[in-house]
Amino acid sequence: MSTATDAKNVLKGGEWLIKESSPFETFTPEDFTEEELMIRDMCNQFLDAEIYPILDRIDNLEPGLMKSLVGKAGEQGLLATSFPEEYGGLGKDFVTSTIINEYLGAGHSFSVAVAAHTGIGTLPILYFGTPEQKQKYIPKLITGEWAGAYGLTEPNSGSDALGAKTTATLSADGKYYLLNGQKCWITNGGFAQVYTVFAKVDGDKFTAFIVERGTEGFTQGPEEHKMGIKGSSTVQLYFQDAKVPVENVLGEIGKGHKIAFNILNIGRLKLCAAATGGARRSLSGTVEYAKTREQFKQPISNFGAIKHKLAEMAIRIFVTESALYRTADWIDKKEKELLASGKPFNESLLGAAEEYAIECAILKVAGSEALDFVVDEGVQVHGGNGFSAEYNISRAYRDSRINRIYEGTNEINRLLTLDMTLKRAMGGRLDLMNPAFAVQKELMSIPDFGSEEELPFAKEKKLVANLKKAILMTAGAAVQKLMMKIENEQEILMNLADMAIATFSAESVLLRVMKMTDHQGDAATSIHQDIMRTYLYDAADLVNKAGKDAINSFAEGDEQRMILMGLKRFTKAEPFNTKDARRRIADKMIADGKYNF
Repeated sequence: MSTATDAKNVLKGGEWLIKESSPFETFTPEDFTEEELMIRDMCNQFLDAEIYPILDRIDNLEPGLMKSLVGKAGEQGLLATSFPEEYGGLGKDFVTSTIINEYLGAGHSFSVAVAAHTGIGTLPILYFGTPEQKQKYIPKLITGEWAGAYGLTEPNSGSDALGAKTTATLSADGKYYLLNGQKCWITNGGFAQVYTVFAKVDGDKFTAFIVERGTEGFTQGPEEHKMGIKGSSTVQLYFQDAKVPVENVLGEIGKGHKIAFNILNIGRLKLCAAATGGARRSLSGTVEYAKTREQFKQPISNFGAIKHKLAEMAIRIFVTESALYRTADWIDKKEKELLASGKPFNESLLGAAEEYAIECAILKVAGSEALDFVVDEGVQVHGGNGFSAEYNISRAYRDSRINRIYEGTNEINRLLTLDMTLKRAMGGRLDLMNPAFAVQKELMSIPDFGSEEELPFAKEKKLVANLKKAILMTAGAAVQKLMMKIENEQEILMNLADMAIATFSAESVLLRVMKMTDHQGDAATSIHQDIMRTYLYDAADLVNKAGKDAINSFAEGDEQRMILMGLKRFTKAEPFNTKDARRRIADKMIADGKYNF
């Protein structure tokens, strides 16, 4: 149960950009309860006992194996955690389900199967199903007796989900919808019993259907041969006058987009969680390897170049995890607030996830790219051995790459980050105008050289506040200059998204470390402070570069010079010896033999 703060004090989605957050109202992994820590340990033990010894068998798609593993996870209650007790679930909160996604996320193909099953395979029925549909399917899905899958993507509609061609036509007797079409890249498709499938009723009303294995006219293709996540069942689905009973319409006819897009918000955050768990395991393995691999008569972990890599991998993980649980707690508290106001269960979590859709898009990008960095550098530390199937880092490298593609490509999520922010501003949900005007006014004034540097973390807080001003200044100038044309300037939107991702991450890690330091003291958190300060130092440069690229794309002359001067002012970081900080971070992991922050 998260303990950070009252729901009434929680920021709305996107408000972190214009309001200051308190570290004491920020949930962090250090706030996990004993029960949450026990669940975390259960996940680690399950992977160690059931998954890691048979990874090759899983990757070889041994018939029946993945289905049996999903069933074993169900027997231990790992599939039922966040589902209501009335269906046999454990009724735990959103933070607890995020912990399970993170720590099972290190299970390679198994983690993909479980995440798809508990997420897109089950949640559409839970949130949008009729009472009869829920009673029929949910108890079997959360025990692992049945497996779930989700059929949205088609050969010609990936990011453009609403461009689907699969059709649904009511039969002459009015008892069935006849589905015709094809779905591709269906995770768990080879062994699932229940599929949520999207089709257009009468060719235009985008609608979801529950389709069971064995439905007349419904068949599947062979398993796809993939670059990574080889053990994850991935097939195409074919519908030729597939007879789906009318009572299997999921939600309202013509409202399938509500199901497709709302489920994605939750999926994006949970993908970040799984990527973080995978990154943690990969880094621990890499640290262990660096300690035992000797070159020039000493372990390669002694070398500065290797320490730099290990430390940077740790920084990416710690920072991403900080942003992940900050957001998970916001969603959890918003869900509880909506439940308390009388909203039904399904509307509460979906409404909470929609409130923080901006942050979910940010996390999807940050988590998938952090994992990609970690496994790429992990291969590099392993050298030639990293290219060998004998070492698990090669599997981690292959498995990682898909994360930047599904749940919306990272390009789509970057564009969504800005699109949703601007739409909320224009719709009055988010007041960006007044803060943006305040930044413009500040630019015309003499800089304030007053200082509160005696206060703990004053410099870091000022830097994060300034990075937010850099975003408001650059985005405000771009919108003023380009107006509605900005939606066609994807490169500028991507630059602004990169500024937002770096700044949200920087603030999240700063708040976490401030809270840790207040509770534990400077000595116990010195390495965490190194992680935070190194990230902030680098984030300032990242925001500066992305800002310059954006400004140079839409401004020129005196206007350009003035905005660039403002950007330089807002992204100025105090000098910091990141080399020594990274060495201290790496030395702590080398001493521990793993990532342990």
